[in-house]
Amino acid sequence: MIMPAYARNMARYNRWQNANLIAAANGLSDGERRQDRGAFFGSIFETLNHLLWADALWLHRFSGAPLPVAATPADSRHITADWETYRELRAERDMAILAWAETVTPADLTAEISYFSTTARRKIAQPMGFLVVHMFNHQTHHRGQVHAMLTAAGAPPGDTDLPFLPLGPVAEW
Repeated sequence: MIMPAYARNMARYNRWQNANLIAAANGLSDGERRQDRGAFFGSIFETLNHLLWADALWLHRFSGAPLPVAATPADSRHITADWETYRELRAERDMAILAWAETVTPADLTAEISYFSTTARRKIAQPMGFLVVHMFNHQTHHRGQVHAMLTAAGAPPGDTDLPFLPLGPVAEW
């Protein structure tokens, strides 16, 4: 299905796009980041918190990293209380995703992973490669929501197209 290079490239894309969104959101006030904008998780801040939580959950499933504190997607929107804490944890999580992606082997990607989904309320078992694609797709989906909210708030992010992914290190935010 996929090769380890896919995970590495998408981990780099994830970090690049998180930096992109954070740079745009830095120009907003805390109130503007927290304003309910009608998205599934409400606000820019809550949607970004959900992504931070989901990434921790997938890293737990893929590598045994610690479970996130929130137990359900509904709880995930409040895992950080302030913007600075969010930014610090996002940077750490992105580095953890990059480090994990460097260790992925072809055999890992074909191995089956089983877990209990609190969303589906049942056990799920799928090849890791399929779930890795889902994790990165999930990130892109919710970052798209954040991009739309930022644009509507007058703080449009920069490029998002994968072919524009910088070849060198991704800038810090």
